Amino acid sequence: MNQLDDVIDYLKALQNRVVAELEHIDGDARFREDAWEREGGGGGRSRVLREGRVFEQAGVNFSHVFGTQLPPSATKSRPELAGQGFQAVGVSLVLHPHNPYVPTTHANFRFFIAGEASADPVWWFGGGYDLTPYYPFIEDVREWHDTAKAACAPLGDEAYERYKAWCDDYFFLKHRNETRGVGGLFFDDLNEPGFDKCFEFVRSVGDSFTHAYAPIVERRKAHPFGDRQREFQLYRRGRYVEFNLIYDRGTVFGLQSGGRTESILMSLPPRVRWEYDWQPEAGSPEAVLYSDFLKPRDWLGEVHG
Repeated sequence: MNQLDDVIDYLKALQNRVVAELEHIDGDARFREDAWEREGGGGGRSRVLREGRVFEQAGVNFSHVFGTQLPPSATKSRPELAGQGFQAVGVSLVLHPHNPYVPTTHANFRFFIAGEASADPVWWFGGGYDLTPYYPFIEDVREWHDTAKAACAPLGDEAYERYKAWCDDYFFLKHRNETRGVGGLFFDDLNEPGFDKCFEFVRSVGDSFTHAYAPIVERRKAHPFGDRQREFQLYRRGRYVEFNLIYDRGTVFGLQSGGRTESILMSLPPRVRWEYDWQPEAGSPEAVLYSDFLKPRDWLGEVHG
């Protein structure tokens, strides 16, 4: 299927470009690559950087898996496809910097094909990216969303508002009553207005990721910090773990489909801590994160309105 081949070629190239950009930003460490095969069909290549100058851990994974039966996580919104064969291809990345003033970030771009080989298959795209700061700067958040909005141009003016709201809703920890971070874009089950336009949109968003993230890293990577900021970063990383293990569809799909466990769980930070009933000190920078940033906001409307 030419559509699938085109998506595979793009996502492999995207993985290569992101890895090269991150190595340039870090300036020290290099990614290790592990090629793997899935027993049920397919495989992938995982690239992980550890203990760099900027990134404590960074993972950028490509996978292409297929099988005779879609996992339950992939048919939740499409029950008519239960029991059908499938192919799934995607790139997923999570970056955990050393410096608490540099945000953690995540991006994912995926393509599914499901159905009988003799019939017209059902296909859809999903993905997006989001930003998880610990000590946020409003100018960084607004620039992040400006770039995200511009990337939505192939689908028109309404796409940013729709996928920004979807991101706020998806990356929400219900048991904490807070967003994971300051959002970005999230989309799923995307197959309208046709393959060409949807693929153009996915490429636009994928290509915009480093344009959105790299300037923030460059501004904040040398910001001085101490034990207090580091301990808060480790505490807040606990929220990241909670979301990925309880809610994240990609994690659930990977585990249910028999993917490589090490590659699936590379999204988890290498160091993290929890503390019973911790509360930020009133008026502190840590309290500002909770009061001003961990909730949906109209970041661009506030600055341009």
